[in-house]
Amino acid sequence: MSKFGDLVTADVPVLVFFYAQWNDACTTMDAVIYEVAATMGDKLRIVKIDVAKNSELIEALRIKKVPTMLLYKKGAMIWRQSGLMEAEALLSVTTTL
Repeated sequence: MSKFGDLVTADVPVLVFFYAQWNDACTTMDAVIYEVAATMGDKLRIVKIDVAKNSELIEALRIKKVPTMLLYKKGAMIWRQSGLMEAEALLSVTTTL
């Protein structure tokens, strides 16, 4: 959990993408995340976390379904969303930082 805290306290905002390899919605969202990463460049750090490999973190953050995205700015969670989103909608959230 301390590594996660180190990740989200970066100087740039951090988008954490919780996913499961077996989930079709996560596969779809992966393409959206890639588009956001390409658009934002180094203005946003993106971290992908496989829920199957991180059960302690999933429990601590109360991740109930995938895909789930959390947006952190200087260590504080400022946005949370579960389910599919279009790239434009996710970009509108991340570009207002």
